[in-house]
Amino acid sequence: MPVRRVGVLVTAVALLVSACEAGRATGSAAAPETGAPETGAPETTAPETTAPVPLTAVTVTVPAGMAAAPLDVARQALVPRGWTMSVFARIPAARLEVWTPDDALLVSVPRDGRVVRVTRDGRQSVLLDGLNQPHGLAFSGSTLYVAQSDRVDAYAYAAGAARDPRPVVTGLPDARSPELGGRYAHALKSVAVGRDGSVYVSVGSTGNISAEDRAATPPRASILRVPPGGGRPERFAVGVRNGTGLAVAPDGAVWTAVNNRDNVQYPFDRPYGDDSGSSKGKVIEEYVRDHPVEPLARLTPGRDLGWPYCNPDADTDPGTAGSGKDFSDVPFTADVQTNPDGGKLDCAALPRIEQSLGGHSAPLGLSFVDGGLPGEYARGALLGVHGSWNASPPRAPEVSFFPWQDGSLGDQQTLVGGFQAADGSRWGRPVAAVAGPDGAVYVTDDQAGAVYRLVPPGR
Repeated sequence: MPVRRVGVLVTAVALLVSACEAGRATGSAAAPETGAPETGAPETTAPETTAPVPLTAVTVTVPAGMAAAPLDVARQALVPRGWTMSVFARIPAARLEVWTPDDALLVSVPRDGRVVRVTRDGRQSVLLDGLNQPHGLAFSGSTLYVAQSDRVDAYAYAAGAARDPRPVVTGLPDARSPELGGRYAHALKSVAVGRDGSVYVSVGSTGNISAEDRAATPPRASILRVPPGGGRPERFAVGVRNGTGLAVAPDGAVWTAVNNRDNVQYPFDRPYGDDSGSSKGKVIEEYVRDHPVEPLARLTPGRDLGWPYCNPDADTDPGTAGSGKDFSDVPFTADVQTNPDGGKLDCAALPRIEQSLGGHSAPLGLSFVDGGLPGEYARGALLGVHGSWNASPPRAPEVSFFPWQDGSLGDQQTLVGGFQAADGSRWGRPVAAVAGPDGAVYVTDDQAGAVYRLVPPGR
């Protein structure tokens, strides 16, 4: 359903002139995992987040031979002052990415069943082909882990080739699972490897509020853990609607970024905004746009992120139209549709969400930086924010950065913006961002079919 923007967008011109802070991110409706490319006018609005240094508009450099649409016209991005951005590779429908031990970039292409290898000088080759929607990629030493829609395999990686796959976990649910009858909204899986060799796999929900996923076998709406050396996968975290972002932090903790539910009903027995009488149980466009927020959570064994019974609510005055928001240490509100009396799950007993993004931001690829970037960006999390697919006007895509602070993550900051114009049209949608061995950041964009190279000053 369409939802309308609340608040005022700050123009890019104002950002450049005043170098002031734009507002905190407020998100957008979760995007489908695939979709037709869009094109749009150059960005005229700033992202709804703040950066530790002023953002400036730069023209994206497009090397010869890479100027296919939407990069056949000059595009501008908003990046920290002194940074540059160029096109590193063109890969249609590029999704998640990882660097290999021999300094090549691997990019998953679920649509084509491929994993593509790109060398530092830009040469491309197909590393793996004929897979079932390969998405998540991770390395542990020279072992490459690839998450397909129904399984995770480990490959021996050497000399630019991946060989001898061995199954880590099989039988994961996807649209071909007999019990689902083709109904599966979040088939793409992500994978991460812990310091002890445990393998973590995100398994999304069947749909928006499919509560039966919480007790399903094989598990859904969960993060699974396979013990070091192999074994039966077990639920590590539950109530995770679609934890596409999955990564291991500098202290060894596993974090997930979650695409949360849509069309949430107003949960309080009082009027909302200009309504007369109780608004409880109504689907109100303005409320839906900002609720629930998208969790960025540190996982512990057995942690419950609440879906679909409890919704993280960042409102400082819950249930009040125009309420301010605090995106850190976020409590939960009971879902009036699925948990009206709190009998399904005690929302007040759930640990608060450490950090979050505005409702429906559609966070996707998550990675951590530990000393690979300069200054304020030396330690923290990089997150591809895909932007909305059904909001009107849509929320802007961006690459976000969250600084690492005392074993947790600080407030969301914009690292790269400028993909969306004031009228909501877009020329790109970031999926993931990872730091490279050369001190640059590499960003995949499945709409533009590109990988960008973002270079800090002095690199």
